[in-house]
Amino acid sequence: MRATILSGPRDIRVEEVPDPQLATTGGGVGRDAIVRVVAACVCGSDLWPYRGVTQPKTPKRIGHEMVGVVEQVAADVTRVKPGDFVIAPFYDCCGACANCRNGFTTSCLEAGSWGGRDHWGLDVDGCQGELVRVPHADGTLKVVEGGMPDESLIPSLLTLSDVFLTGHHAAISAGVRPGSTVAVVGDGAVGLSGVLAAKRLGAERIVAMSRHESRQRLATAFGATDIVPQRGDEGIAALKEMFDGIGPDAVLECVGTKESMDQALRSARPGGQVGFVGVPNGGPELPVRTMFSTNVGVRGGVAPVRDYVDELLPEVLDGSLNPGAVFDATFSLDESAEAYAAMDERRAIKSLLRP
Repeated sequence: MRATILSGPRDIRVEEVPDPQLATTGGGVGRDAIVRVVAACVCGSDLWPYRGVTQPKTPKRIGHEMVGVVEQVAADVTRVKPGDFVIAPFYDCCGACANCRNGFTTSCLEAGSWGGRDHWGLDVDGCQGELVRVPHADGTLKVVEGGMPDESLIPSLLTLSDVFLTGHHAAISAGVRPGSTVAVVGDGAVGLSGVLAAKRLGAERIVAMSRHESRQRLATAFGATDIVPQRGDEGIAALKEMFDGIGPDAVLECVGTKESMDQALRSARPGGQVGFVGVPNGGPELPVRTMFSTNVGVRGGVAPVRDYVDELLPEVLDGSLNPGAVFDATFSLDESAEAYAAMDERRAIKSLLRP
C-alpha cells in the first residue's frame, strides 16, 4: 500500500509500505481491526515536525486523523464489523480502564499513537495512507450507523477525529455557556473550530483574533461577532476596550506558543477562564503571580475527542453543524507534499487527503 512518510524537515514522500496485518503477538492480539482510509488530513500539529521544530526519528509514518471502512476485525472484536464506516480519534484507547471511564480516553492506560507504537510495542500505521491497523478497535472506533455516508458529510465527519472536537474541548475547558463573551486566540483550523463550538454552546459575543481575510470570513460564518487583527499588547488593549475595559469571560488558546498563552492570560477578565488546546511546542508559560492576582483560571490540554464524539455526531449527520468547512483544499494522497506545503505557507487553512 501507499503511505505518507516524513523523511526530514519539509521532506514529505509517498512510498510503498507493507500492508498492515492483525496483531499476532502481544496483549492486543484479538482486539484490533484493519481500516481502509476514506479520508485523512494534515493537522497543525503535524507542521511542528514538518518544520523541524520538533525532531522525530525519521523516516516516520505520519498522520493521526481519519475516517474509513473496516475491512477486517480480530477474533475478540464485537462492536465493529467489516463494512462499517468508522471515525478514528487521533489516538487509540481501550474504553474500559479507569481513565477511559472517567472521560479522559487520551490518558488510557493502554493508549498508543498513530505512526508510532501501540501499548505492546508493535508498530502502528500513520493515518495518511491507504490502510491502518487500529489497536483496541472496540474502544477506539466510532461506528457511523447506516454505512457509507453521503460524500458531502465526509469532511465534517473527519473533523470529529480531532480538529472540531479539539476546538470544542477548548470551549468546554473555558466554561463557555449561554451568554458568555469569548475571544479566540489562533485562526487556524482549531481556533476556527473553537469559534463554532462557542457558538454552539450559546456564547453571546465571540471575537476571532485573525489577520487573514479568508479565515476572518470563515470565522464570521461560524459565528464570530467581531474580528480583532491586532496581536500582543495592541490586541489585548483592543479586547479590553470591547468588554468594559476588563476583557471577555473566556479565552480559547489554540496555538501553543509563549506569545499566544501570554495573550490569552492577559486578555481574560478577572475571574475569567482560559481553555487551552494549542500543542505546547513554542514554549508557553504560566505566570502564576498574574494568575494569582487576577483569579484567571487555566484548564485544558489534549482533547479527549472519543469522549465527545457521541454527543456531536448526530448534529453533523443532520446538518446542524458543518465543521468540515475548515477544509479549504483537497489533495490526493500522492499530493501529500503539496498538502503540507499549502498549510505551512498559509495557502490553506486545513488540507484534506483522499487516498
